[in-house]
Amino acid sequence: MGPSNRLRIGALTAVVVCAWAFGLWGCAVGPDYKRPDAPGSAAFKEQPPPGSWKQAQPADGTVGDKWWQLYGDAQLDALEAKIDVSNQTLKTATGQYLAARDQIRVARAAYFPTLGVSPSVSRIRLSKNQPNTLLATTKFDYTLLALQGQAQWEPDLWGQVRRTVEQARADAQASAADLANVALSLHAELALDYFLLRGLDTQKQLLDTTLASDADELQLARVRFKGGVANAVDVAQAETQYLQVKAQGIDVGVQRAQFEHAIATLIGVPAATFALAPSPLAAKLPVVPPGVPSELLERRPDIAAAERRLAAANAQIGIAVAAYYPNIILSATGGFESGSLANWLQIPSLFWSLGASALETLFDAGRRHALTDQARDLYEAQVATYRQSVLAAFQDVEDNLSALRILADEAEAQAAAVESARESLALSNKRYKGGVTTYLEVLTAQTIQLSNERTQADVATRRVTASVQLIRALGGGWTSAQISAR
Repeated sequence: MGPSNRLRIGALTAVVVCAWAFGLWGCAVGPDYKRPDAPGSAAFKEQPPPGSWKQAQPADGTVGDKWWQLYGDAQLDALEAKIDVSNQTLKTATGQYLAARDQIRVARAAYFPTLGVSPSVSRIRLSKNQPNTLLATTKFDYTLLALQGQAQWEPDLWGQVRRTVEQARADAQASAADLANVALSLHAELALDYFLLRGLDTQKQLLDTTLASDADELQLARVRFKGGVANAVDVAQAETQYLQVKAQGIDVGVQRAQFEHAIATLIGVPAATFALAPSPLAAKLPVVPPGVPSELLERRPDIAAAERRLAAANAQIGIAVAAYYPNIILSATGGFESGSLANWLQIPSLFWSLGASALETLFDAGRRHALTDQARDLYEAQVATYRQSVLAAFQDVEDNLSALRILADEAEAQAAAVESARESLALSNKRYKGGVTTYLEVLTAQTIQLSNERTQADVATRRVTASVQLIRALGGGWTSAQISAR
């Protein structure tokens, strides 16, 4: 190889190295991302009910990832563990996250040149009748052996690849937050279905107890009727009350079966193969610090997903702006060609070429301008989506804080109503047995007591479900620091 060739190769190598360095660390056109301001307040409007909830102190932590363990129900814990293993919706979200993370590697590949090799063997015959053929010297039949390599690289001079990688990473982080949000929603839905089912078990236990009491009342009415103390109307009323309570107990089974089927689907088993033995609601209300509103920006996966999509939309602006600048492509081709296998891979058979090209679009009828405007408009739309997600999160927390506060007051008032109804029924029974009043008074007192006891059970169930919904509204122990995307 002569000195002039070495000089040309050395100069081209220096150009390539400089282009590579500038492509990796050069400028990136378009706006750099900065998270926009979001609406907020210094504190939540609703205050936690005394003795059940508290505001966060600096030393307080948030609920853990397995927040359902706060309720102290071993069967619920076992069911929740099955979601991470068998729930098909969660598996779908996991696959979508992994695909989004793979897209980062796809985008990063554009940093590097593409290399290819193409070996070939061909047998060639030239026409003897072609013009300007030198019959004395031309060989019309020959074999061509070729081993050719190609390399092509487009330096990232304007940051288009970097913005594409930035966009892919933000999309993957948004998908990771989506996955966390799906998991949070599924675990919360299972807890809600479970506690609602247990609330129905409480209702069924109450109705069964009332049914046994009504059976005694019916038997008493029949005895008094046979003894001539009561009339047939008392027996009919007692029998009606007994059958009505029995029907209510049967009706509870409809909703219970539906919740049982929903739980089976959530843990990934056929509904026909799953059953939960009846057990009344016995969950305790956990103590969880709701913290301050600004923490929701880091604790809600749906907010994190909206914010990461905002970053991706910002990167798209840079990608659109980069289209205004020229594309520069460096290429190289080299290899060996020979008509004989014996000297195919020798130095005299070597050939190569190096080149560079640039392409600048001069007229596209406003296409690049329109794409840039579109990217900016989509970014503004994503800003509004992000801020709306923050507002919705604040509403979720306020709704459930108020529900817990109001239901705590209602539970106290309802407990007093139940106690009063029980005393009223006891007095009515005494009056009826003493012959002072008719059975209608007893029947009325029974109906009022049952209604109040069922309301009390319903309030207890609603308090537990409201606490689950509050934990979900607070992010369920998740933080944005858990987002990872390579």
